[in-house]
Amino acid sequence: MVIMKTKIITFFVALIALLALGSCSSDNVSDLQLDGHCSVENIKLDDYQGIVDKTSRTITVRVPETYDVTNMTVSKLSISQGAISNIKEGDKLNMIAPQVIRIKNGDVYLDWTVKVMRDEAKITSFKINGIYNGVIDEANKTISVYVPNSLNLHSLTPSITFSANASISPASGVATDFTNPVVYTVTNNTATASYTVTVTAIGKPKAVFVGLPATMNELNIEELTACKWMLQNIPNSLYVSFSDIKNGTIDLSECKVIWWHYHKDGGVDGKEAFERAAPEAVNAAVALRDYYNNGGSFLFTRYATNMPAELGAVANNATPNNCWGGKEADAEKVNSPWSFFIQGHTNHPLFQGLIMKTGEPNAVYTCDAGYRITNSTAQWHIGADWGGYADYNKWRTETGAQDIAYGGDGAIVAWEFPATGSKGKILCIGSGCYDWYSIDEVPSHYHDNIGKMTMNAFNYLMNN
Repeated sequence: MVIMKTKIITFFVALIALLALGSCSSDNVSDLQLDGHCSVENIKLDDYQGIVDKTSRTITVRVPETYDVTNMTVSKLSISQGAISNIKEGDKLNMIAPQVIRIKNGDVYLDWTVKVMRDEAKITSFKINGIYNGVIDEANKTISVYVPNSLNLHSLTPSITFSANASISPASGVATDFTNPVVYTVTNNTATASYTVTVTAIGKPKAVFVGLPATMNELNIEELTACKWMLQNIPNSLYVSFSDIKNGTIDLSECKVIWWHYHKDGGVDGKEAFERAAPEAVNAAVALRDYYNNGGSFLFTRYATNMPAELGAVANNATPNNCWGGKEADAEKVNSPWSFFIQGHTNHPLFQGLIMKTGEPNAVYTCDAGYRITNSTAQWHIGADWGGYADYNKWRTETGAQDIAYGGDGAIVAWEFPATGSKGKILCIGSGCYDWYSIDEVPSHYHDNIGKMTMNAFNYLMNN
C-alpha cells in the first residue's frame, strides 16, 4: 500500500513538472503564451510614432522621404508591466537597417523588429488602356505615352502603379481626357509628388523598337532600358511587337528604322538556337523582308544580329559564329572600363562625337569601373583555326557584309549590310561592350557612349 502511494505521488510530481516545463522556457515561448507579457505597447523614434503589429511582432515608423535615419533617438518606449528591454528611452539607433528589440519578463522573452519606412510618393508605372506604357522621367516628374492615332485622346483609361500606402489624384482606372497634359499628384503621409503626363498620338511612326512580348513592360530590364531611351530620344517612335508587324496592325509606311535589341540570359548561340528562342521574330520575317526590300532599314544589336539571315540579307545565310553571355542577376563587375576597336573605321558615322580616351583613337570605351555587365556577345570569329572564315576578305565575300569594329582578338563585333538596289541598310552591333543596364548603379562617363552611338546609328540609317 505504501508502495502504491509512493508511485501515485511520484506520478503527480512528474506531471506537475512536465506542465511547468510546457508553460515557459528560458529561451522563448509561443506568441499565445506570452501575449501581453512581453509586448511593445508604444514606441516613438525622434517623436515619429511607431505602428505596432502584435501579430507579426513588427513596428513600423514612418518618416519623411529624405529624413536622416542614421541616428534616431528612442523618444518613447512603453512595454509590458514588469518587463525589461535591451533598448531604452534615449538610446540612439541607426535605422538604415531594421533593429531588434528584445522584451524579457522573468525567464521568457520575445523579439520585436522595428523598421523605418520613408514616405515615398512615386508613380512606378503608367499604362494607357492596358497596353501603351508610359516612359517615366523621375528626375523631371514627367511621363510620356505614345499611342496610335486611332485612339480617342478625349477618353483614355490609365492604369497606374504607385508607392505603397499612397493615394493618387486623379484616380487610376478612370477614363480621362488627354488632349492636353494631365497632372497626377501622389500623396503619402508627409510626401507629395506631381507628375505631368503627356499622351502623344502617332499615326505613322518614323522609328519603332520591336520586341518579342506584346507590351513594352514585358521586356526584360536590358531591353526595356534600351526601349525607353529610344522613346525619350527619337521623335515619333513607338514600341511594337513582332506579332503587330506580322499581323499588319502597325503602319510602317513612313518608318525609317526598326530597332531590335535582343537580350537572353545565358546567350543565344547559332541559327537554330536563335530560331527556337525567338519564334515570334521568325514568324514576322516575311513582313520584315517586305519592309527591307522596300527601303526600310534596321538596327540589330546583341543577339538580334542573328536576324539578317532570316531576312535574306546574308549572302551565305549565316549567323554570328561566336556567341555567349551571362545573366543579369550575377553580371560581372568590371574593374576598369571595357572597349572595342575601330581601326580603319574611325570616320564611320557610328563613331562620331564619342567620349574618347586620350591617346587611344582606335578604342571605344562603353562602361565604367564598377559597372555590372553580362558580356552578351554575338560576333564573328576570324581565323584559319575554326569558324570557316580564314580572313576578313573571305568573310566579306561570303556574307556580303562590311566589318566596322573589332574585339581584342580581332573578331568582328560590329558590321553592316549596305543598301543595294531598293533595299535598306542593316547595321549590327554584337559586341559584349554594348550594354544598356547595370544591376548596380554606377556614375556614367564612358557609358554615355552607348546612347551616343545609338543616336548616331539612327541618324545614319534615317538620313542616308
